[in-house]
Amino acid sequence: MYRIVWQFEVKPERAAEFVDIYGPAGKWATFFRKSPDYAGTELFRGTTNALHFVTLDSWRSRVAYEQFRKANADEYAALDDWCEQLIDRERTLGVTDDGRD
Repeated sequence: MYRIVWQFEVKPERAAEFVDIYGPAGKWATFFRKSPDYAGTELFRGTTNALHFVTLDSWRSRVAYEQFRKANADEYAALDDWCEQLIDRERTLGVTDDGRD
């Protein structure tokens, strides 16, 4: 399993919309579900700051994720660009990969 952990600081007036778009049933998950190798998204809200979030995206393998990104680059970029209006800061915290491609 390949997992990507993202951290977000969300604009106060856009927090509810962020949850709708980045949650397990949101636009990102719907987009990723085009791939049979997508295994799900988890969304976590900060306990000390309600505007801090972490997502965990799971894929069957790193190769599958990279192939999906490449094959859907334009749509990924468009959704990512649109979502920038919701976020003050975004960064990748890390990845885990059990190596089972």
